[in-house]
Amino acid sequence: MPVAQPVTPDPAVPGPVVGLAREREVLTVALATHRHVVLEGPPGTGKSTLLRSVAAETGQDVVFVEGNAELTPARLIGQYDPSAVLAGGDLPENFTDGPLLTAMRGSGLLYLEELNRIPEETLNVLITVLTEGEIAVPRLGTVHATSGFRLIAAMNPFDAIGTARVGQAIADRMCRVVLGYQPEDAERAIVAGVTGADAAQVVLAVRLVRATREHRDLRTGSSVRGAIDLVLLLDGLLRMRGQQLAGGRETARDAAHAALSGRIRVTEGVERTPEAVLDEILDEVWPESAAPPAPERTPGDDAAQLGGGQGKAPGPSAETGTEQRAPRTDRASRRGPRTTGRREMQLRHQAFQSVSPEVGELDEDAFAGLMGADPDAAAALLADLATATDRELRSAARRLAARVFVQVGRVGATRARGTRRLVATRRPEGDLDLDRTLDRWSGVWPPTAEDLVTRNWTGSRRAVCLLVDRSGSMQGLGVAIAAVAAAGVVLAADERLQTSVLTFADDVTVLQPLGRHRAAEDVVLELVGLRGHGKTDIAAALRGARRELLPATADERVVVLLSDGLSTAGEPAASALAGIDRLHVLCPLPSDEALEAARLLAVRGGGRMEPVRSLNELGPALTRLLG
Repeated sequence: MPVAQPVTPDPAVPGPVVGLAREREVLTVALATHRHVVLEGPPGTGKSTLLRSVAAETGQDVVFVEGNAELTPARLIGQYDPSAVLAGGDLPENFTDGPLLTAMRGSGLLYLEELNRIPEETLNVLITVLTEGEIAVPRLGTVHATSGFRLIAAMNPFDAIGTARVGQAIADRMCRVVLGYQPEDAERAIVAGVTGADAAQVVLAVRLVRATREHRDLRTGSSVRGAIDLVLLLDGLLRMRGQQLAGGRETARDAAHAALSGRIRVTEGVERTPEAVLDEILDEVWPESAAPPAPERTPGDDAAQLGGGQGKAPGPSAETGTEQRAPRTDRASRRGPRTTGRREMQLRHQAFQSVSPEVGELDEDAFAGLMGADPDAAAALLADLATATDRELRSAARRLAARVFVQVGRVGATRARGTRRLVATRRPEGDLDLDRTLDRWSGVWPPTAEDLVTRNWTGSRRAVCLLVDRSGSMQGLGVAIAAVAAAGVVLAADERLQTSVLTFADDVTVLQPLGRHRAAEDVVLELVGLRGHGKTDIAAALRGARRELLPATADERVVVLLSDGLSTAGEPAASALAGIDRLHVLCPLPSDEALEAARLLAVRGGGRMEPVRSLNELGPALTRLLG
C-alpha cells in the first residue's frame, strides 16, 4: 500500500474545486455584476474552497469572519481604542477598523461564516451596506465601500442548534447559491487528492460516509471530511496491525467509529447509538465474509473529477430548503423508499398532500388550518409524519409535534386545590367503600385484602406515573393522544405533584423519571418516535410504575394507564396492584371489549376509567384525574 501523504492546506492558497463547475460560474458572474451572495449547504460541500478559488482568480483579498452569538456590531464594524480616546479624543486615527470596514476600504471580499448564527442586531448593520454600499459610524462619519467590495456569507441550513432564521431584509439583498454533496466519483477524487491513499480504502470510506446521509435513523450524516479522516485512520491502523484491507474489516469498524460517530446525529426519539447505526451501515456496504467494495468506473468519472459539473448531485431545493438526492439502489434505500412512504401517507390521510406538497416540505400554515378544522385528523397526520421515511419531513414533523402536542397538553395541566380530601384507596385503613368493594369482589368468601377498597383522607402531595401502552398497532391518533397525555402529566408537576412517564409493551422504558425535570417537548419528541410492537404485559408495566413511585415522598401514589386494558402476555394485571394507591385508566379509541376491560381494571385499582375518543376529550379527562 502506498504511504498516505496528508496535505496541510495553506489558507492563502485555494484548494482544487471538484464537481462545482456550475456553482463556480454562478458565483463568478454574481461577483462580477456587483452582487452579494450567500452560499448555502451542509458542511464539507466546498463553500470556503469555492470562494477562495474564485477570489484568487480575481486577485481579491478575503476578510474572514467567524459567525457566532458573540459577534457584536462593534466587533464587526470596529471601535475606538479607549486609551487613545482618553488621551487624544475621538479622532479618526484612534479608530480601529473591524473586518467590515477593512473589506469596504480595501476592495476585498468579506466572508461571513455561519451567517445564521450571527445575532440579528449585528446583521442589521449590514442592511445599508448591502443596499447603498456605505455605513454611518457614530463620531467617525460615513464610510463608503470601494467598487470591489462584496459580501459573501455561508450557512448550513440543516443545523438547528444555536442558529436563527435570517431576516427577510438581509435575504432580499443577497443572491443565493445552493451547494449539495458532490457525486460519489467527485468525493472519491477529493479524498484521494487529500490522503493519497489506496483506491480501495477511498471507495470504502466514501461509500460509508454517503450511506450515513441516507440512513433512516440519522438526522445528519457525515461530510466528505469524515471520509478523509476515515481513510487516514484506516490506513494507519492497517499498518500498525500489519493487515491488508481485505482482512481488516474489524479495523475498518474501529476507524469508522472514531472518524464518523461524532459527525452523525441520530434522529430524535430513536433509541440507538451512533456506533450501532455505523455497524449496520458497515454490514450493508461491506457484508461479513465478502470482499471490500471495489471502485466502479462510469463514463462520467473523468469529467466529474475535472469539475465538469455533469452529474452534480442536486442541492437543496430552492423552495423547500431541503436536500434532494438521487434515488439509491442499495439495500438501505429498498428498506424504506421515500416514495412508498408518501404513497402510504396519501392513502391514510386525505390532507397529506396539502400539508406536505413536496418531498421534505411541511407547510405549517396548511397544518394550522387543518388543526382548526379537524384537530383529530391533524393530530393523527402529524403523529404519522413524525415517523415518515422522508428524513427532512420526519424531522420537521417532530419539531412541530413537540410544539403542538405540548400546547394542547396544557389543557390537561391542573393544580390540586385544598389540603385534604377523601379518596378511594387500597390501603388497609379508613372506611370501607362498600360499592367499590362489591364491584371488584371475586365472590370468594371471605374477601381478600386485594378485594377491599377504602375511603381515606389524603393530603395534596401526590406522585403520578403515566403508563403509555406502545404495543400493538400504535399509530396516528393513538400516538397523538399518548403524546398530549404525556405533555399534560409533565406540565402538571409542581411542588405538590411529582410525575413520571413510562412506556411499555412486553418491557418497560422510562421516558420521564420521577422527581427529575425533563422538558415536556423532549418527552413528546421521544414518544412520537415510537411505534407499536410486542405483546401487552400490563402486570409488568404496573410493577415498573410501582418501582418508580416507591421512593416518592407522597401521601398518594397514583398510576394513570393509557391502554385498552387488554393484556396479551404476563400475569393478570390485578395481581400487580400492590403498592399502588389508585389506578386510573385512560382508554384511547376504545372498542366495546376494551371499554369493559378498562373499566374492570380501574375498579380493581380503586380508580376511574375515562374513554378518550378524540383529542378534545383528553384535556377534560386529565383534569378530572389529576385535579
